[in-house]
Amino acid sequence: MSKKAQPAPALPLSGIRVIDFSQVMMGPVCTQMLADYGADVVKIERAGAGDLSRSTFAPVHGADNPIFCSLNRNKRSVALDLRDPEKMAAVKALVAQADVVVNNFRAGVMDRMGLGYEDCRALNPLVIYAVGTGYGEDGPYSHKGGQDVLAQAMSGVMARRADDAVPVSAYPTALADYATGMHMVQGILLALLQRAQTGQGQKVSVSLYNSMLAMQMQEAAMIMMADSEVNWAAMPLSGVFDTQDGALVMVGAFKANPLRDICTALGLQDLSLDPRFCDLTQQFKHKPQLQAMFRERFASDTRAHWLARLDEQDLLCAPVRDLREALVDPQTLHNQILMEGEGEGQPVKFVGSPIQMSAAPVTLYRAPPRLGQHTDEVMAQAAVGAGAK
Repeated sequence: MSKKAQPAPALPLSGIRVIDFSQVMMGPVCTQMLADYGADVVKIERAGAGDLSRSTFAPVHGADNPIFCSLNRNKRSVALDLRDPEKMAAVKALVAQADVVVNNFRAGVMDRMGLGYEDCRALNPLVIYAVGTGYGEDGPYSHKGGQDVLAQAMSGVMARRADDAVPVSAYPTALADYATGMHMVQGILLALLQRAQTGQGQKVSVSLYNSMLAMQMQEAAMIMMADSEVNWAAMPLSGVFDTQDGALVMVGAFKANPLRDICTALGLQDLSLDPRFCDLTQQFKHKPQLQAMFRERFASDTRAHWLARLDEQDLLCAPVRDLREALVDPQTLHNQILMEGEGEGQPVKFVGSPIQMSAAPVTLYRAPPRLGQHTDEVMAQAAVGAGAK
């Protein structure tokens, strides 16, 4: 773990300037990854209020609240009232010097501010303009506010569950925001590569809705090409099962006869010889009976016992744990994905980048910024840059 802010090493995106108008999660998770790998991310925030995620929860130990900290390391914060013509002129000067401009406002907001793609391209023909919306920049839902849970609902993700008897509910982690933010990262990097080849900038557009549809590419292809539903969480040889002291998950797949091996692990007769369970079609047809036998056996002993038995048969299995347990797991610590450092003299801790590059290790070289912490510094740089043109 990094114990304190470290000098930035030579990273893949060193020299790339990003002007970041985004807030909450989709945009900030994108720009944080760009910042982790060397981009100079200048976060433009509302004077006096800032990113909405700054006020999601109360501050901790003098630092900003953990939600904001988790999404905004290695960035600089500029707080401005963009209704002030002078401040808007300064922002346009920043755009003119930037490589990338990012926003995740509702469609049309940046255009009304005079900072839409065509406005920014007029200031800077080389700019990569990345925009994230709820449903798309145009079309029947473009005017609607986008949000993670809404995208889960509209795209069909929320309706997909292991058992139809389980009530429909939202996925408790911001699945759509994170996926869309990562798609935005990919689009920006592709556009930067293409600019190096062609000398031209372009717009990159992503949406929560499209990202959720794309994540269901296998299931969608089955519906469109075979008029058939597939639900990986509802496979007859897989599931979450309670033991005497906790739940485990078992995935009966990727073996010639997984049911036979499951039966060996559970001390059951070989049910693959039973006509009711002899192939996948029959296993689906008689899934309630099959899983009832699994549940009865798993409930008879401890989780550790059954995980060991499943491991002996080389069956895919894992304990079902909460996040507190995962954060202190030996593999988590070995992977060095947790980061810590200091922000304004106070400790900050968060999950780092999931991408490990041998020549570009991610460090905390700039703590999550206080609102407007770098306003004077960035404005002075913008003035110098504008004067040099």
